[in-house]
Amino acid sequence: MRRQSREIALQILFQTEFAPQLRPTDIAHLYEESVDRETLDYASELIDGVTDHKADIDGKIQAASRHWKIERMAGVDRNILRVAIFEMKFSPNPLKENIVIDEAVEIAKKFGTTESGAFVNGVLDQVSKG
Repeated sequence: MRRQSREIALQILFQTEFAPQLRPTDIAHLYEESVDRETLDYASELIDGVTDHKADIDGKIQAASRHWKIERMAGVDRNILRVAIFEMKFSPNPLKENIVIDEAVEIAKKFGTTESGAFVNGVLDQVSKG
């Protein structure tokens, strides 16, 4: 359930980055018939959390990846990192960092490039140490 929530959050955050006129709640309605309420609720919690803490999250990403400007990162990787860092550092109920990192790497392998898993793992490892 949580993996699916993370994947939905990633997809919605990615879409709204390229189409800012769309609201995440508008896109979330597309999932209502195919996904249970609990999964959608957690996806919404992730989206809201990333949105509310975006500047702080992006600051952590930038600090952990000095050689990569956040704007130059692949959109999928950037949003996977945002969701994971929210869950690790900003969620009202933070999850264990190793669990979040493992989940983020698996999602990166599914949605990103062949290098995404290693990139996401490296950045999140630095964030977890900071």
